Amino acid sequence: GYTNILTQTHQELDLEDAKKTRAFIGDEKPKVIFLAAAKVGGIHANNTYPVDFLMQNMAIQMNVIRSAHEAKVDRLFFLGSSCIYPKNSPQPIKEEYLLTSELEPTNRPYALAKIAGIEMCWSYNRQFGSKFLAVMPTNLYGPGDNYDPENSHVLPALIRKIHEAKEVNSKTVMIWGSGKPQREFLYSDDLANALLHLMHLDDDTYGLLVEPSNCPIINIGSAIDFKIIELADKVKKVIGFKGDFVFDTTKPDGTPRKLMDSTKINQLGWKSKIFLDEGIKMAYLDFLGRNG
Repeated sequence: GYTNILTQTHQELDLEDAKKTRAFIGDEKPKVIFLAAAKVGGIHANNTYPVDFLMQNMAIQMNVIRSAHEAKVDRLFFLGSSCIYPKNSPQPIKEEYLLTSELEPTNRPYALAKIAGIEMCWSYNRQFGSKFLAVMPTNLYGPGDNYDPENSHVLPALIRKIHEAKEVNSKTVMIWGSGKPQREFLYSDDLANALLHLMHLDDDTYGLLVEPSNCPIINIGSAIDFKIIELADKVKKVIGFKGDFVFDTTKPDGTPRKLMDSTKINQLGWKSKIFLDEGIKMAYLDFLGRNG
């Protein structure tokens, strides 16, 4: 229902360019910023391009958060990832588990960049009384996803792999790792609704989330997770693939389990609505529309 939305493509505005970023935000003076721009990818991409994941994310965050402060933006929502939490966190993962033990090595550069972004938000809140909130969504999927075979996340990667296997009547699909790690998924529309819910919180309620004495972080998830093999079976059913899966156990599994504790935002009146089976069907239709 909003029409006064300011967006720029990467080609129009490179957020790694500090001068251009400060000029854009300073000229437009947005009331609210949703900082979703990031260098992202799956295990393969993280392992292959650690410098890119560390440096590009640090630059984007620093430029946007600093510019938001200078432009006196009312509320900024910095989007992170469940990757920020320790590899062996108790489950489900509460916000206070941040920095309590070691990170998963395969995505440490990305995780450290995002942790630095959280610290930037907290620092501005403490020093200047800003209203910046770090939002940590679980694994996202949905329309417009990245289906690149080298750099995509697990669910879009499976959609592409299984679709292509069906197209050529392959009897098998190779999947990285053992298939045993468990992952939680959130449809992108659910995240959008959560962000709007947070944006609409009254000043007193929102103020408690960004109170300078507290780390300004909130999890957003579906509260249900699945083994990778279960996820693959769901995608297989939607696509109609009749073959089998072969697991390459020489490839890394990543973190064993990453189920988010979303109690904090649930208590504020938001819960996810799109279940995984329904979401995969919609994601596959989107894939077909873009790649069919």
